[in-house]
Amino acid sequence: MVKLVTLKEAWDGKADCKTCAIRESVLFAGLPEGVFEKIHDPIDQYTLPVGAALYHAGDDGERLYTVRTGILKLVQYLQDGSQRIVRLIRSTDVTGLECLLGENYHHDAVVLQETEVCSLPVKVVENLSMDNPSLHRELLNRWQRALNEADAWLTELSTGSSKQRVARLLLRLVQDNQSSECQLFAREDMGAMLGITTETASRTIAEFKRQSLLVESQTNNFLLDIPNLQRIAKD
Repeated sequence: MVKLVTLKEAWDGKADCKTCAIRESVLFAGLPEGVFEKIHDPIDQYTLPVGAALYHAGDDGERLYTVRTGILKLVQYLQDGSQRIVRLIRSTDVTGLECLLGENYHHDAVVLQETEVCSLPVKVVENLSMDNPSLHRELLNRWQRALNEADAWLTELSTGSSKQRVARLLLRLVQDNQSSECQLFAREDMGAMLGITTETASRTIAEFKRQSLLVESQTNNFLLDIPNLQRIAKD
């Protein structure tokens, strides 16, 4: 589903734009209304179901996307046909930043949990950033956040035992939350995130459940035993 949001609606906070990452949290925070009105293209607001692709690797990079709610996976396909999930994109994150360098999208962006995103043409962001230091700084901050997240996936989620990797992933899923509750992904996705087999991911999750490190609160929603998961992650 695609909804076109006019500039007035976006600025006035209609169509949920007051809580949208584009306006409050990400690229345009701090821009005055007069500058915001220079955006002549509409803001597209999408709602995507699980399994849908926001874009594919190699597609022309014409738009940036910011996530309002939900989670997407960035997928890289290996020569043997297997896939590796290189990063998760979550609320307030921006994806498609490589387009600012004139490059095509580097990965497939696929929905893991129903997701709302907003998008803007790259040319609009480029033009605004040339005249607005605050927006330019925010773009650099977003690049740095993406690099930090990529480093974390390499150092935390691709090293250590399978138990350590699963524990670290679970902890990352709740690190910015006010509660210890999270949804789990398909075991195939977990394996692709952590560089382990689907069977190993399944066995590890089953063991964590038996040890009450994961307690199901409702279907596929689990409360985490954070202190003991932290212990496993560090061992």
